[in-house]
Amino acid sequence: MNEGGAGKRALCLRLKIAKMSPVMKIKAAAMMVLGWAVPGLGHAAQKKYVRGAVFFVCISAMTALGLALGGRIYPFQTENPLTILAFFADIGNGLLYVLSRFLPIGVGDLKLATFEFGTAFVAGAGLLNFLIALDAHDIAAGTKS
Repeated sequence: MNEGGAGKRALCLRLKIAKMSPVMKIKAAAMMVLGWAVPGLGHAAQKKYVRGAVFFVCISAMTALGLALGGRIYPFQTENPLTILAFFADIGNGLLYVLSRFLPIGVGDLKLATFEFGTAFVAGAGLLNFLIALDAHDIAAGTKS
């Protein structure tokens, strides 16, 4: 493997980001926040409509399936370290997480045999949405097309 090539590419990306204007940095951050709030919105705002629609449909379907299976959206709790990790995964669901704090969404039902699967789907959708938001940032920053 050519490790020198990967190092040069990483250096080029760092230099490219360092040379970005403040307006481009703000735009990139805004696209990331939009992408976090609603899956695919950061891409749609950059006229990548098909990619944004695919991300929205996939992440929304994964979250909806998780909730339909009786999955839980965890609030921030310090009693159990694993619930802290679940909180950070769930917060990736953006506005759905915010809504779940005010509405009875994602309360979970431990009696269901599918509870764990549903919770894993919701957490997985949140983690994937973090990656999608970072992808929207990279496109806006010009490091990816």
